[in-house]
Amino acid sequence: MLLPRLFNDKFVDNVFDDMFSFPSFFSMPSNRWMSTNVKDMGNDYQLEIELPGYKKEDIHAKLDNGYLTIAADQQSDNEVKDEDGKYIRKESYSGKCQRSFYVGEDLKEEDFKASFKDGILSVVFPKEKNQNKIENQRYIPIE
Repeated sequence: MLLPRLFNDKFVDNVFDDMFSFPSFFSMPSNRWMSTNVKDMGNDYQLEIELPGYKKEDIHAKLDNGYLTIAADQQSDNEVKDEDGKYIRKESYSGKCQRSFYVGEDLKEEDFKASFKDGILSVVFPKEKNQNKIENQRYIPIE
């Protein structure tokens, strides 16, 4: 008898594997929380990083060894008590995400301009100043 593909000989194993690998808010990689658009604006690049629910003071940008690192850290508490002061519900959330971009080692902090509005962090910076371009193609011999 033909059975649907769902009912194969490893059905139980697959169900439990899928249950624990189902993407949820807490199991998503942190770079999915920071969806980023990169625009080439001629002499500059613009990063548009989505950080919904974060405040400006929750976001930090750091430049280190040619890498621009954007980090966001958020903590919130939500308490609801009855008239006796007993908890009816208490929820707290703590989240942190971080993403790094190689921007070149010749850039300095003053080359970057950042703004945050409506959950979008916009960072504009010039293209690397001293890009080493290979003028002539050279082949490396393989022995």
